[in-house]
Amino acid sequence: MGDHRWVDLPVLPPVKPMLAKAVAKIPTGMSYEPKWDGFRAIVFRDGDEIEIGSRNTRSIRRYFPELVEAFRRGLPDRCVLDGEIVVPVGDRLDWAALGQRVHPAASRISRLAAETPARFVAFDLLALGDASLLDVGFAERRRRLVESVGPAPAPVHVTPATPDADEAARWFATFEGAGLDGLLAKPLDAPYQPDKRVMFKIKHDRTADCVVAGYRPYAKEPTAVGSLLLGLYTDPPDGRRTLAAVGVSSAFPLERRRSLAAELAPLVTDLAAHPWAPERMGDTRTPWEAGESRWGKGKDLSFVPLRPELVVEVRYDQLEGPRFRHTAQFVRFRPDRDPESCGYAQLEETVRYDLNQILG
Repeated sequence: MGDHRWVDLPVLPPVKPMLAKAVAKIPTGMSYEPKWDGFRAIVFRDGDEIEIGSRNTRSIRRYFPELVEAFRRGLPDRCVLDGEIVVPVGDRLDWAALGQRVHPAASRISRLAAETPARFVAFDLLALGDASLLDVGFAERRRRLVESVGPAPAPVHVTPATPDADEAARWFATFEGAGLDGLLAKPLDAPYQPDKRVMFKIKHDRTADCVVAGYRPYAKEPTAVGSLLLGLYTDPPDGRRTLAAVGVSSAFPLERRRSLAAELAPLVTDLAAHPWAPERMGDTRTPWEAGESRWGKGKDLSFVPLRPELVVEVRYDQLEGPRFRHTAQFVRFRPDRDPESCGYAQLEETVRYDLNQILG
């Protein structure tokens, strides 16, 4: 994060955030919070000087000028916070709008800061004034966080928290409708431990049967499979069904990547005969067309098209519009399933929930 000799704080950058390990059920006897699905951020304020460090400790301050000003207006004069940067659109979080903020052009960042301003949701306090709180238990850190940051005006917020596991279960069931990602459970007496999995995360766990419509070659070994490209059939009112790109599944051992390439070879087809051929898609682009990714300059997005005859069961957590929010986890192939039967109707529909009711 560069030279920070201008910072005079008891906790200095860079700081790697404390992490969480996944568990299947809500543990008892802890403090529970909604799990915000945004950009993790460690915020340092020393008077007018502001730094925002990402999960990998890189500075992301330039991408969120509206938050820099909000931190100067609303945060304690000298503090270090852990939290999440999110972008709401309407009554829910919008991951795509957040991702657009990572851009090299200052003019674009400035425009998006005005059109879709970000918010910061604080959920831990690492330092206040001259005191480091890293060795203080979470319950006390939470108390000081609410006391010192709670009065800050929007777009700075303190995440809601509860010691009631039943209330947390209700949040888990309803807050997803506002774009949140599950729950975090934090031991009440745990100190802050950077880069250690001290907390617990509980995420939604669902399965879907998807059509394998292609694959990306493995970057380190192009003759092997890097990721399976997944599709689901739409059911529009006019009856003209199309195969929509819904996500990827990519976590395979190297030997399995090699064997998958051999297993899929008989299904390889020309792009012209594929549902995602440009002439069939019209003005609609798929994520798999060749070109550069804005996340990695020069990254090849080309794919090997497959006849849409193979069905795979995958595990996913939630949708972002018509696509899986995160990479789906491979479960098994389903030779018993008809690809034509793999549509969006099988997916669980999330009830909408107003984000403003969570943020207050």
